Amino acid sequence: QGQLVESGGGLVQPGGSLRLSCEASGFTLDVYEIGWFRQAPGKEREGVSYISLINDNTYYADSVKGRFTTSKDNAKNTVYLQMNSLKPEDTAVYYCATAGLLVSEWDLADEYDYWGQGTQVTVSS
Repeated sequence: QGQLVESGGGLVQPGGSLRLSCEASGFTLDVYEIGWFRQAPGKEREGVSYISLINDNTYYADSVKGRFTTSKDNAKNTVYLQMNSLKPEDTAVYYCATAGLLVSEWDLADEYDYWGQGTQVTVSS
């Protein structure tokens, strides 16, 4: 079956930047709803960003708005999450996810049916 593979995570100092990639294999992203989520230890999985299948509009959690940007490159079948001005509270495992049905609430994990394995982002001095 198809795969979603995240990459680009790592250790970064506060104020730094990382660019996460999510490459799809075995299916094309341009026919799916796409979300980024993160989960920190002891916390619920949290919606980070979303790209609408219908109009390519993007949405962001208030906690990352103005710092993170999500985009997609259909030719490369890849979704990106550019993360700037990183804070320690951004530390989490980050996941990309797709939904074969149109989502009603973009930031709810249960709306998505296919997930990558995640990539660790650690923001620390």
